Amino acid sequence: MLILAGCSASEDRLDSAVRAFADALSKGDAAAAAAVTSDPGPASDTLRPLFESLGTDLQVEAGDIERKDNAATFTLNTTWKFRDGRTQWTYTTNGTATESGEDWKIDWDAAAVAPGLNRGPLSYTTLAPDPAARVLDRTGAELLTQHVVTLVNLSPDADLNAVAALVNPLAPGITAQSLQDGLTAANGQPFTAITLRQEDLAPIEAQLSALPGVTLAPQTRLLATDKTLTSPTFSGLSELWQERTDAAAGWAVTAQTAAGVQKVGGQEPRPVGDIASTLDIALQRAAEGALTPIPTPAALVAIQPSTGDLLAVAQNAQADAQGPIALTGLYPPGSTFKTVTVSAALQAGQVTPDSVVACPGTENIEGRQIPNDDNFELGQVPLHTAFARSCNTTMGRLAVNLPPDALTKAAAQLGLGIDYTSPGMTTVTGKVPVADTSALRVEEGIGQGQVTATPFGMALVAAALARGSVPPPTIVSGAPGTPDRTPDALPATVAEQVKTMMRETITGGTASQLQDIPDMLGKTGTAEYIDDQHAHGWFVGIRGDLALAVFISDAGSSGPAVDAAGRFLRAQG
Repeated sequence: MLILAGCSASEDRLDSAVRAFADALSKGDAAAAAAVTSDPGPASDTLRPLFESLGTDLQVEAGDIERKDNAATFTLNTTWKFRDGRTQWTYTTNGTATESGEDWKIDWDAAAVAPGLNRGPLSYTTLAPDPAARVLDRTGAELLTQHVVTLVNLSPDADLNAVAALVNPLAPGITAQSLQDGLTAANGQPFTAITLRQEDLAPIEAQLSALPGVTLAPQTRLLATDKTLTSPTFSGLSELWQERTDAAAGWAVTAQTAAGVQKVGGQEPRPVGDIASTLDIALQRAAEGALTPIPTPAALVAIQPSTGDLLAVAQNAQADAQGPIALTGLYPPGSTFKTVTVSAALQAGQVTPDSVVACPGTENIEGRQIPNDDNFELGQVPLHTAFARSCNTTMGRLAVNLPPDALTKAAAQLGLGIDYTSPGMTTVTGKVPVADTSALRVEEGIGQGQVTATPFGMALVAAALARGSVPPPTIVSGAPGTPDRTPDALPATVAEQVKTMMRETITGGTASQLQDIPDMLGKTGTAEYIDDQHAHGWFVGIRGDLALAVFISDAGSSGPAVDAAGRFLRAQG
């Protein structure tokens, strides 16, 4: 509102001066804002560092303007946005202007721009919740907590031999040559050689600090409390932790005054609760230990069927180098997919578990030559025996007589091919395309062709069979995953029939090395890829209220996956 007294031309010039000042501030243009003030030099010297410190995401609007003779007062309504607009600092300030000849000048007063600016330079900082949230395992034990870590940064003049000598005992892969390679790739910019926890840094901190070209930069990060634990789930839990921490964070704008730092605006952080994960530290250790001896990428996923809670998600170092394959790596599931094939065949009424079926060593089915492992043959046997012994020829023949979408539907009933949105993790289950040709149905029936699955997806299949329906996959307690669609329910009788066959796989089939484990159910899988000289190894199993899947890349057979499952299960006593 403009309250006027005097000639209209002067009033227009006053209005223009105030609005020009507000507009220049809104644009973060220190020079333009200073130019309309009574003291451009000091104004520019104050505004330039203000915008450098607080940024230029602000909106300044002129409010009331009141003139009396050749003087005037005005208000400015300002909103600064910080942290990508998630934080706003809104305030109203008062200023004055003076008419000089035909011009109006804004009387320079830093307090008219922002509260406290007249006392000293302003700065913005976030205020983290204290205490910080933790990520806990299902027993309440600390899984992920905040730790101070230190980045060991190197510049091109660093003594690489001396640095390597100090950090190599902590990270054997670090050598003077690897550090040189890192610096070369950084094109002359500082290069982070290693990030160290405080307990690892302490013994060598003084020596590192004394080296030329070495800078130590402490940071706060969310890390596993037990540094020997790793899991591809930790990144998703960390992201969720960061989201909740950011949402609860406070902030402050402070002025650096002669008397010290003074707060001039802000908001206190809100309390933030711990994140209760479903992971079990003891099971996670057992899973990681089970994979340690394996030389190729390997993953293990364990789920509680009654709840859908993920109990352990482990990978070995070779898998970690490829990414989170336990949750998102897609591979042909091989004979573990026969759980889906027999489910579809039973639902179609083709067979019962006791139906006598042919299991030749090899058979040409609709132009696709299907062999059994080492061309073994059983002759005429009950379906449950063909399943337990993993007869490809039997399953290929069953699949070819199914409708094109039968395997797709049966897989969805077990969670495979369904996408889930689960707070705290990103997952993929698999893909089971409609097999609109006989050849595709034959290949899909034995888990080859266009069928792919993740270790997570196959663990979910096992959990669905154990429970009789697909449990909602969950990694944060109380936040179950939601499916992108809801398939038809799995008939209870079919689930029981498939589980009975999986029991025979242990007692007299391809996973008999696990028969010492009470009440164990399972299905092995060997999945060829590239050519018949390369194969992944799989195992899916159920033991009470625990379902698991083990995947081993380029294992050659299912044997190493079965052995890993045994190490995991036996470690629990």
